[in-house]
Amino acid sequence: MHSSQTATDNGIPACVRALAAADFTHIAGSFANAGCTVRLPAHGILQLSPQERLSQRARLLLSVGIHGDETAPVEMLAHLLNELAHDPQALALDLMVVVGNPAAISQGKRFIDADLNRMFSDGHGALQAAAEAGRADEIMRATGNFFAGGDAETWHLDLHTAIRPSHYPAFAVVPDIIADTRKSALLAYLGRAGIGAAILNRKSAGTYSAYTASMFGAVSATVELGQVGALGANDLNRFADARAVLDDFIRFGRVPAGGYTPQVFRVVQELVKHSDAFRMTVGRNTWNFTEMQPGSVIAEDGDIVYRVGAVPEYLVFPNPDVRNGLRAGLMVVREE
Repeated sequence: MHSSQTATDNGIPACVRALAAADFTHIAGSFANAGCTVRLPAHGILQLSPQERLSQRARLLLSVGIHGDETAPVEMLAHLLNELAHDPQALALDLMVVVGNPAAISQGKRFIDADLNRMFSDGHGALQAAAEAGRADEIMRATGNFFAGGDAETWHLDLHTAIRPSHYPAFAVVPDIIADTRKSALLAYLGRAGIGAAILNRKSAGTYSAYTASMFGAVSATVELGQVGALGANDLNRFADARAVLDDFIRFGRVPAGGYTPQVFRVVQELVKHSDAFRMTVGRNTWNFTEMQPGSVIAEDGDIVYRVGAVPEYLVFPNPDVRNGLRAGLMVVREE
């Protein structure tokens, strides 16, 4: 590897620092020199196509840093892209990489003004002036251009980390509008990537993966790899399977059939925070996928009471600190 990409600053490799800063200079140069098509449609967005032009070649969108404090995927993808840049002819599909919120990454914050992963929809209402509103529009334009035209297989993996610990250290949220055959392929892919659980969700909540599934028919998922941590402090060995399977996808241009399927859950309730009176009955140290028994009160918001139904439900993404009107958690049930 080139020394410029292996040098470290406070233990952080240069390739990681570059991707965290949305700097694609080295990556873009390597692929351009190899004869690949390289586009930089906006800051922090890179599109790569192999030298050979094929209309049916798969298109893969990888996004990281949609939340600025979720750094493990940034590190993992930085190393993967750095290795690929030394063998650019191995690229077997059209690839788009999005570093979602570079400003928030640089400040070690989840967001600057508002949660970017609630803004992938038409119009932003009262949040139109937020820094993330303009960024969401920029990302959506580039995404539309990347997925436009042709009949190619389209995939989107939006890589995140969870705020809280989880009984499934790696899990995914899958838009439940994906066709069954393609959903099966996605679940098999997630299983091979070491993802222990997959949540099927019909509602979008303005997330990036729901946007690509609904607007472009992409095989999409929000993939949670561990927990929030400082850049350079993540144990990437925990996600070796995820990296290996992703690397194979990029180099071979297809997802192999078969494999282990994660435990599947389905969303049965969204806990929407309507007012400042919203209170959850669980503590702030509650893990994702904590089981709650039938009839238990989960949260209250004035006259609104969220209660577990007739079978046990599992709490995911509990966050009472979200902005009013946003989702403060999901309740899911296990699919047998």
